[in-house]
Amino acid sequence: MRTKIVCILCLLMSPFLWAQYQFSGKVNEEHLDGRIYLSVVEDYRKISGVYPEQILAETQADSTGHFRFSGNNLPDENRIYRIHIDNCDEEEERLNHFTGHCPNSKEIVFVANNATTLLLPFSFENEMFCEVVSKNEQSKALLKIDSLKSDMRFAFGTYRSEANRKLNSKKWFSILQQYGEQLQEPLAELYSYAFLSDRSNELYGYYLEDLKKNTYYDNLLVRLQEKYPESPYTEQYAAELQSDRYLIAQHAKSSLPWWFWLLGGVLSVSLLGNYYFFRKNRKLQQKEVGKSHLTQQENKVLELILQDKSNKEIASQLFVSVSTVKTHINNVYKKLNVSSRDEVKKKLA
Repeated sequence: MRTKIVCILCLLMSPFLWAQYQFSGKVNEEHLDGRIYLSVVEDYRKISGVYPEQILAETQADSTGHFRFSGNNLPDENRIYRIHIDNCDEEEERLNHFTGHCPNSKEIVFVANNATTLLLPFSFENEMFCEVVSKNEQSKALLKIDSLKSDMRFAFGTYRSEANRKLNSKKWFSILQQYGEQLQEPLAELYSYAFLSDRSNELYGYYLEDLKKNTYYDNLLVRLQEKYPESPYTEQYAAELQSDRYLIAQHAKSSLPWWFWLLGGVLSVSLLGNYYFFRKNRKLQQKEVGKSHLTQQENKVLELILQDKSNKEIASQLFVSVSTVKTHINNVYKKLNVSSRDEVKKKLA
């Protein structure tokens, strides 16, 4: 009797001990022969696409199109997962998967954990990967945001004027940001943030402006740190915030008004001019001070040295002997603190 009770208890508890998560769905006839992959997305910049390093498991649909992933090897806290089906052959994989995008792949992303059960049925239009059925409400969050993004793209198609597009760009930016917060799942907010802050997105300019003044981004970081303190999402987001704010600060420095640069140029020219005249005036003062210590005859010798006269020419012009000229020259050198004609010229020319 005890053995039977133990066996019954084991059977009842087995879903909690093993095979805790289960992701199942259905593919259409076009994808019956395709390979289906389950991936974990830990870099929210690589949410959409085909990245072999993210793949956790591979399966194939049965003859009716049904498939299933199950096990107990996922983290207990939420992560972003992707299921995609791929009809590529080996040659196409090498070409397309290298860039992370494959035209022959269809995908769906969702939030889940090791205890999540979800179903991916056909939509009412018999399209695959357009609906998520799960008791875990967070699992549906990313699909809701995708639906909102589709509405935004449709609305953008109706905006004819540039002014109207700019006005509605700001509106949709706020809608997507606020909706992500209302879902009460920081990973869903990251999903919106990855879209809004994408540099290839025309909303990117609004993101940089918003980052300057909106406390939303710091609050999101706090929410991530509280709910997912050790996750790669939190670390990546914190690093990106710091990088983008540095970019904004550098741009602000380089965006000074034209008059600032004009004033800076005038000040630079003024400083250089003052320095030049200061040096010139100082040389003149040194020259006058140096010459003031010379006798009248030594000053005459000095002037003739500056005129490149030889000792013999100086002696002839002053009606003195060459030896007397040499004596005067030595006295000039001592009083000017030089040792050659070249130094005299450099100092007094």
